[in-house]
Amino acid sequence: MLFSSSIFLFLFLPFVLLVNFVLRRSRPWQNVFLLLASLLFYAWGEPWFVLVMLGSILLNFLLGLGIDRFRDRGHRAKLLVGLAVVVNMGLIFVFKYLNFIIREANAHLGLNLVQTHIVLPIGISFFTFQALSYVIDVYRRHGKAQTNPANVALYVALFPQLIAGPIVRYETVADQIENRVESVDHVFAGIMRFIQGLAKKVLLANTLAVVADRAFDSQPAALSVAMAWLGVLAYTFQIYFDFSGYSDMAIGLGKMMGFHFLENFNVPYISRSITEFWRRWHISLGTWFRDYLYIPLGGNRVSRPRVFLNLFVVWLLTGIWHGANWTFIVWGLYYFVFIAMEKALGVNDRSPAFPWARHAYTLIVVCLGWVLFRSPNIRHACQYLTVMAGRTPRGLIDADAVFYLRENVYFFICAAICSTPCGKWFSGLRLPYFVRVGMRILLAAFLLLASLSYVVKSGYNPFIYFNF
Repeated sequence: MLFSSSIFLFLFLPFVLLVNFVLRRSRPWQNVFLLLASLLFYAWGEPWFVLVMLGSILLNFLLGLGIDRFRDRGHRAKLLVGLAVVVNMGLIFVFKYLNFIIREANAHLGLNLVQTHIVLPIGISFFTFQALSYVIDVYRRHGKAQTNPANVALYVALFPQLIAGPIVRYETVADQIENRVESVDHVFAGIMRFIQGLAKKVLLANTLAVVADRAFDSQPAALSVAMAWLGVLAYTFQIYFDFSGYSDMAIGLGKMMGFHFLENFNVPYISRSITEFWRRWHISLGTWFRDYLYIPLGGNRVSRPRVFLNLFVVWLLTGIWHGANWTFIVWGLYYFVFIAMEKALGVNDRSPAFPWARHAYTLIVVCLGWVLFRSPNIRHACQYLTVMAGRTPRGLIDADAVFYLRENVYFFICAAICSTPCGKWFSGLRLPYFVRVGMRILLAAFLLLASLSYVVKSGYNPFIYFNF
């Protein structure tokens, strides 16, 4: 089920919010209802995937109990944490990477291994990382071990963030599961945030996806230089508004029900270095790898060569996390090169020197990286980059580029403006409070009506990060 689908917006969400409000004085029943609603939400497309998720939840619940029981016997608790890592990563490996390994082994080693018929459960990387976060946070005493498996299930399966994040750390919501506070202010703020995310998705991401798909689904040799660059620019905006739009909707839905999730994006396209970009992009994944992998490996507290080794491991796994394709692995290592280079050179993104040059450098590196991320294979990515560099029989510009730019120029302009902290600038205007609130409500009403009209007439268009 999609947040941007008619059945979610007109049936599922109103029903869930109504029943959640009716049960507000009975937290156990409210939690049970939200869990059942979340399982229905996840099972809507492929019901059997729920069994995979429930199995993961049950196993991690038992491991959490075991760690809590043997906490005073350090070696046993550590063994259970190690078992949690092996089992959870093994789950991702089997469902997400086994067929990739078999295919590559057959292609490069001359083997004849049989491909499995395993289907990738939607959002498995997200809910597995959350389940592992529960076990590790219990071990670190960053949250109490739950004795009620339904509470662990609610933490992992809560529908706002289940499919595509943000990756919610257990320590963030451990207390909220039983002691969250719901208020009219929170509901209002949640509605406004949800509308913002919905508009990002259906008005900007979906519209610019048409341009990106036209460019990347074509043979690179059939593109002009202008069309290739237009396709990259469209995808750069599409993936940002698609993913940050989902995160906005997830955070807004959480607020409506009393949960407070941490931010996942902080206007990343204003960054002046690649290091800064990754502090602003997919924040929940970056902090997860930082706190659960980079710092335990030694972080910055070890020798300089070891620091770069730690960075290599983190970025290799970041690429692998995104998908079973060489494009994602190369994409992760691509960012390792630039971040390692910036660390070696002591790049400081807060430096006032040459801000526009550093901003341009960051945007170019990010855009080129999206070519790897979007392309179906490395060869296609290399050919596409070659066209961007000017080597194409189609020339500098063609009719396709002119058509798609003319048809979408206002969406590109709007996307560029919305990629900046324009909301903060608006909040900083010296206007009476009631005027600012009234303008926000009017803008939200306009965006909601425009988005709903798009939802009603549009076809199926899933979120990009559902694949991860």
